[in-house]
Formats: sequence, C-alpha cells, structure tokens
Amino acid sequence: MTEDIYERIVTLRSSGVRGVLATIIARNGATPRKPAAKMLIDETGGHFGTIGGGAVESLVFEEVPGIIRSGNPKILRFDLSGKSPEENALVCGGIMEVYLEPIIPETTLLIFGAGHVGRALAEIARFAGFNIAVVDDRKDYANIERFPQAQAFFVDKWENVLCRIGVNDNSYIFISTRGHHFDELCLRFALLSSAKYIGMLGSRKKIRLLKEYIEKQGIDPAEFQRVSVPVGFDIGAETPEEIAISITAELVAARKNRDIVSIKNAVHNAARDFPDQPSS
Repeated sequence: MTEDIYERIVTLRSSGVRGVLATIIARNGATPRKPAAKMLIDETGGHFGTIGGGAVESLVFEEVPGIIRSGNPKILRFDLSGKSPEENALVCGGIMEVYLEPIIPETTLLIFGAGHVGRALAEIARFAGFNIAVVDDRKDYANIERFPQAQAFFVDKWENVLCRIGVNDNSYIFISTRGHHFDELCLRFALLSSAKYIGMLGSRKKIRLLKEYIEKQGIDPAEFQRVSVPVGFDIGAETPEEIAISITAELVAARKNRDIVSIKNAVHNAARDFPDQPSS
C-alpha cells in the first residue's frame, strides 16, 4: 500500500468522519489473513485495507453502523471450517477472531466565557482528550497565558465572533459568560447549530429566563431539551476545579453516547438514598 493505514486513520479523524478499524486478533488453522491484518471502514462505506475479503468482510460491514452509533468495540468470531450451519459459506478450514474498534473524530470543546470555571474546564477537559477553543470578547481573559491548553481562540465582540465559529456534530459547547445578554446570544447560537452537546452554567432562575427568551425568539422550546442544565453531574462540586471535573465527566459520557439524563437521575437518587455519613 502506498499509504499507511494509520495515516488514513489520522486523516479520517481530522476530517470529522467516523469509522471502524477491523483487526484480526487471533486465528486457529487456515484463514485468509494472519493476525494483525487490518481494514478501515468509514461511515460512508468506504474502506481501506483487507482482512481477507469475501463473506468475512461482508459480515464486518454489517456491524459497522451499530459500532459507530454506540461507540463501543466488539469482537467477532468466524468459524471458517464449514461445520457451522450459520457460517457454511465461510470455508477456509480455521477459526478467526476480529476486533472491531470505533474510530472517533477529533472532538472540540468550545468554551464560551473565559472565566474561572472555563479556565479550569479547559485544563481538565484537555486531559480527557478534547481539543479546546476559547470564545470571549476580552483579550485579557482569552489568551494563551491563561489557557495554555487551547488550540484556538475567538476574541471579538460577541456579535462578531459568533459569525466566525464553525460547529459540527463533533463539537461540544459550554456556556458561562459574564452576563445574561451574552449567555442569550451564545445559547441561541448553540441551539441553531449541530453541536453534539450543549451545557450551560447557571441558576435555575437564570435557566428559566433563558428558556423564556428563546421561545420569544421563535426557537422551538423542544430544542431546549438539548441543553444540559444544571450542567455537570451532581458530585457536590463547589470550587471551579470541582465543577470542571463534574462537567468533564458529563462531556465524556456524551462522547460515549451515554444517556446523560439517566445518569443524572441515578446520581441524584444515590445522593438522596445514601447521604453523607459522619467520619468515624
């Protein structure tokens, strides 16, 4: 091959396309390819490399949509002896196992508001594997000295800067600006985008007012269900760093396609049923 499959994976991730890497991890007897043979399949059906062709690859292709959707890996076992009635077309003589690994595109966390929580979140979320982009109208706050983890900065008047930001379904948005008006602008922008995740810091009163605002702006109130409020899992966080940890946990859950509402309910019920105990 003129192009290495690992180079192709990097290209796939940077282009925002999901895929699955199929790798032969074990074999016993005669099989089309040896262990470590790989094939990369993207979400459009394009593929690169081979693990032997034929019915084996056809069955792998059938698994790809589900793995991309769930984000979970899977091991397939193929009986190529011809003895299994379910796999009587796979006749090579051996047994083969294939590991299917989801290839997730690079994910960017857009932090709207370069305050204390945003600063802490940038540091912790970067450790969790998110690219960081900071959005604010204050150069004294949104800069490389305060956010050394950031890959991008968007600094201008809010009305101007929002027009320059590209958002796709690999984007995650966190909103915590210094004022209600700016939060409103950012929330409207987020709701009209295809962002995978939208989280907002604020009191229940603030959230209620913002919900009323977006309804008056003509946005379907059902869209507000996309917004995680209160943001983060309830771990009793108080400091900016603790809040950032709770938000990052939620970001990771969203990246893994977990049901955030169910997790929040479970955490809430656990906190209610098992209150803090005094230390002995």
